[in-house]
Amino acid sequence: MGLILYGASLSPFVRKVRACLLEKQLDYTMELILPRNQPDWYYQINPLGRIPALRDGDFDICDSSIICSYLEQKYPAATTLCGNSPEEVARIRWLEKYADYEIAPLATFTVFFNRALAKSMGLPCDEAAVQKALHKLVAHFDYLEQQLAGNDYFVGNRFTLGDIAIVTQWVNFSYGQEKLDATRWPQLAAHQARILQRESLQSLLADEAKMLARLG
Repeated sequence: MGLILYGASLSPFVRKVRACLLEKQLDYTMELILPRNQPDWYYQINPLGRIPALRDGDFDICDSSIICSYLEQKYPAATTLCGNSPEEVARIRWLEKYADYEIAPLATFTVFFNRALAKSMGLPCDEAAVQKALHKLVAHFDYLEQQLAGNDYFVGNRFTLGDIAIVTQWVNFSYGQEKLDATRWPQLAAHQARILQRESLQSLLADEAKMLARLG
């Protein structure tokens, strides 16, 4: 049995794992699990019901960060994404945590949710919450602009999971009708464009466009 990824394509956490799988050239199949509409059996894999989860043969694992770390260790012959030294590993893990716990609540769970998902769920767009999130994001944009320090990538000046973790949140940000101000944050905007030009991300964005079209 091959790798099975459970989740929904518009989730930035699912996108992170899919990008990791594609960059490592690992074959997988994806089974749709929608947040807030999980089947009962899924809670046996993740008692919290969150996506994504991964099945590798008879081994189940959940949480995007843990999944990517597992793939790095389980398939060491594939492309290295999580660092080549303790310092790089720590730095990449920090960027991933920063994206998941600081950026996601604003860019994805507020801007994207209200601007792109709320209507399809019969909910109103809380534009006041969106504006508050946009205001809070400014400090994060400033920080990440500084962290690039003139480099093309965040760690070791090469493509890593840290780059994926940050940019996957900007994708949802753009689905929420927002974009990075290239005048104020030129390095961060250029970084986003650079990462999104990768073959792995291009294929994922093409797939997600179909889902966005169905949302209307």
